[in-house]
Amino acid sequence: MTTSSTLKRNLPAVAAAIRNIIIFITVLSIPLAAAQVLELSATETSNWILALYGLPGLLSLILAWHYRQPLLVTGNLFFIIFISGLGDRLSYSELVGASMVAGIGVLLLGLLGLTEWLAGWLPVPIMFGLLAGAVLPFLSDLFTVLANAPAVVGGTLLAYLVSRRLLGERVPAILPALVTGLFVTAITGQFEQLAEPLSPALPSLTLPVFSFPAIITATPVFVVLIALQANLPSVRFLQSQDYDPPEVVLDLVSGIGTILGSFLGPTGVSLSLPATSLMAGPGAGEHAIRHRSVYLAGGAALLIGLLAGVAAGLAGIIPAALLLTLAGLSVVDVLANALKQATQGPLFLGPLFAFAIALSEISFLGFGNYFWSLVIGTAVSLLLEGDELRVLREGEDA
Repeated sequence: MTTSSTLKRNLPAVAAAIRNIIIFITVLSIPLAAAQVLELSATETSNWILALYGLPGLLSLILAWHYRQPLLVTGNLFFIIFISGLGDRLSYSELVGASMVAGIGVLLLGLLGLTEWLAGWLPVPIMFGLLAGAVLPFLSDLFTVLANAPAVVGGTLLAYLVSRRLLGERVPAILPALVTGLFVTAITGQFEQLAEPLSPALPSLTLPVFSFPAIITATPVFVVLIALQANLPSVRFLQSQDYDPPEVVLDLVSGIGTILGSFLGPTGVSLSLPATSLMAGPGAGEHAIRHRSVYLAGGAALLIGLLAGVAAGLAGIIPAALLLTLAGLSVVDVLANALKQATQGPLFLGPLFAFAIALSEISFLGFGNYFWSLVIGTAVSLLLEGDELRVLREGEDA
């Protein structure tokens, strides 16, 4: 086979990897914005980015090489979103402890083969209602800061909308938005002064605090996000593309990876359905070589993790308004999909209550809004939507 034909054969896999790398870079604004909400130090932010990018990147390379399948694990984006929402109620150390317990939970689900059982017990639309309520503030905050920095926020938003209109799915719209936002920030002189030179930082461990309120409030949601919202649908997509993903191994890797990563910061290691659909779908080229896309994307994630000290320093340079804007635009599709999944039926009232409670600031018996969103949303559907719930479960079984 000639060099040109080999290149042509691998080009779709390379293109799929590049799209994922672009997403990796642009959604970096979400943990950077969350770090500001949590008031993390530069060292804590650097450790967290290493856990979110470096560890999953390394695990992806190992999985793809061993199984010859497009198995890309990531730092779960929704995990970060929930952590940001909990930042004013739980300490960072408590979030680390809750994350570690979640890793143990995912590990046990995998060992005992209970992931499918949990999926059958928890109505998926309830989870999406909760997810939509958690994500919505990211988008609404964009318009809150618009008055404070109209040029930066407005220019970034306009670039995002125009890109989606003109480029469609050929280029992720968040990339032109990022470039435009940085350009407008530069010409308006709104970059902050660098306190110290950007340089890689050595990782240091974060000691967990295992508090009952944090574990009850955060851990169940974390487990659901890893096992049900990320791993299970990603495995189903891989199977639909004629792959044979090792389901138990993936849950074990997610559980162990979450436990180990949490020593650097609260982390959810899991597959990602959007990334998996890019890597394992027909657009990534020939079935037998789609796993090669993981080598490039996983290597890029590992590199971002190793340069976490530089990335953490960016949080002190880029104005908060731009970080919030990029974080909000990064979750537009996540929010749209969550709202669609929560409202497409047959359940309606349960997901609606889950959505509203997730947006609230309820704190009762030491438990926060995300815990009560799951509990009350599920209870409402059990009480008022019994027939619809049976239809949903029969459809899932089918």
